[in-house]
Amino acid sequence: MTALQIAGGQVHSEQRPTVLLEGNAAVAGIDLLGGSIADFRLRGSDLNPLSWGRDRAGDGPAAMGHFLCLDRWASASRAEADNGMPGHGEASKVAWQVLRGPERSAGFIEFEMAATLPLANFKVHRLVRLAEDAAFLTVREKIENKGKLGRIYNAVQHPTIGPPFLDETTVVDANARQGYMAYSPMPHPEVPTVLWPEARKLDSWEPVDMRYLAGDDDPTNAGYRFDSEHGWLTASTAGKGLLIGYIWKTADYPWLNIWRSSRAGKPIARGLEFGTTSLPLPPAALVAKGRIFDLPLFEYLDASETVTKDYAAFLFEVPPEYAGTEQVFHVDGRLVLRPRGTRGDRGLAVDAFSAPVSSTEADLTMAVDHLFIH
Repeated sequence: MTALQIAGGQVHSEQRPTVLLEGNAAVAGIDLLGGSIADFRLRGSDLNPLSWGRDRAGDGPAAMGHFLCLDRWASASRAEADNGMPGHGEASKVAWQVLRGPERSAGFIEFEMAATLPLANFKVHRLVRLAEDAAFLTVREKIENKGKLGRIYNAVQHPTIGPPFLDETTVVDANARQGYMAYSPMPHPEVPTVLWPEARKLDSWEPVDMRYLAGDDDPTNAGYRFDSEHGWLTASTAGKGLLIGYIWKTADYPWLNIWRSSRAGKPIARGLEFGTTSLPLPPAALVAKGRIFDLPLFEYLDASETVTKDYAAFLFEVPPEYAGTEQVFHVDGRLVLRPRGTRGDRGLAVDAFSAPVSSTEADLTMAVDHLFIH
């Protein structure tokens, strides 16, 4: 491995240029060929939940681990594809530029980067902060329409977990609500409607618990909405002692999308995606459908307009008996995860962010002053 000094930090090269943010509690690695957060692990550990895609990335821009889908999620139209637009947009298919850092500032390791999407005529600026003393990563992205005309678009965060962290025992939890199978037939894919964590197999409508993936992966995709100000999700593999999670404002990302992929009955990928849409179809179909559960399936960005969106990621060590996450909340400068099966006030929802919360001995806690960059 070779390293180049860049603005007080290091850019490491092991076939692919990767910026490493190294704190006392965690390490984050950001790939410059596609902008993926391709590594997020506890300091001193080799177990990286975001390992998906690394073995097939090659030497050019590629989607790995946690990548950004922009200016679309999933399919381009046939004409757009003929003109070079890839599925999930260009953000993971272009090289990103280092703007600043990594450098230490007020208890964080900060890094700024940017990318230009030539077909979409968008520019995205990203500020990443890793807490020096906690496994807590905050990200702010500013998306700018560089064009002279306004247009619809979508932005979806695409964290994807893979083996060895991912196995048949991995449990995914979220505070999502109404949902539907994303590949159900148009014009009414939301029929039948389900409630998280339920989905239905597309061939038989047999119920499926989307918290798990063992055996076949039908349905591969399901989308869910939220009833809360903040959305959260966690993926925990108790046998390996690790949990990864995300939290965000649902005003920024109102949809949760769960993608599942297995091979020979073994899970090989789980997409824990949150974004501005839940329907994996080209723009014309999104416009025709418009809304599901009274939520828009796209956003509009005017000429020269910029929109800002935030999220945070975190890691916790978990005990062997950890059965999943019941609640996530932030109160009194603490990020708190309440395990399933814990006695406590079930009425304390994720939005009890400022009210006193009675703690339990089973809670997982982390000192976090602010959930998002401010």
